[in-house]
Amino acid sequence: MGASVPPADAPVLAIGGAVKRFGSRTALSGLDLRLGDGEVFALLGPNGAGKTTTINLILGFLKADAGTVRVCGIDAGADPVGARRHVAYIPEQVALYPGLSGVENLRYFTTLAGLDLSRNEAHALLAEAGLTLEAHRRKAGAYSKGMRQKVGIAVALARRARLLLLDEPTSGLDPSAAADFSATIRAAAGRGTAVLMATHDLYRVHEMAGRVGVLSGGRIVEEIDPKTLDHVALERLYIDRLPESTA
Repeated sequence: MGASVPPADAPVLAIGGAVKRFGSRTALSGLDLRLGDGEVFALLGPNGAGKTTTINLILGFLKADAGTVRVCGIDAGADPVGARRHVAYIPEQVALYPGLSGVENLRYFTTLAGLDLSRNEAHALLAEAGLTLEAHRRKAGAYSKGMRQKVGIAVALARRARLLLLDEPTSGLDPSAAADFSATIRAAAGRGTAVLMATHDLYRVHEMAGRVGVLSGGRIVEEIDPKTLDHVALERLYIDRLPESTA
């Protein structure tokens, strides 16, 4: 069977009525989410709300019990490999080879994806992802979390991923590094990359996201434009929409 060809007019991400159960526990109970080119969507929710399950469905590591999950029109459950060709995932802790430099890590991981980057191309991508020139040749074992994330973003840029998935991207970053990362994500969105981030960081959500969905009980119970609320009002809305057991 040949690789799936994405329809030209398909949204980057379309989740419709997704349900996922683990035994007697329902992790997702009819999740709906749609994301287009260049959009940044923040998925807010406490631990156990279904954020990680959502990411795993998009990546095709899990299959929905009901509903649909499509990436660029490709069914992530039926053709997970085809869907993942359009996705880059940056976990909370990006793992790099500590004995390799940033350039060497980037070239290695893009080789695994079937790409052949020159050193000049690798330097250009790392710079575009916000990594300082001095750090390009430094061993990754000395990198901070924010620097490792930027190598991950450079990999996504090299692969021309349509969708960037971020899991708690600003956890553990100092304010300066978090602000720098926010700027990098906004720049990626400006180039047309859609971004879905699962996070608890209400402050950075206000800076980065164009849309925010509050995930509770396995579905999005509120969707808002964060620019219409200040940080205090956004936090109050988030807390008010959670079940009493998690608030």
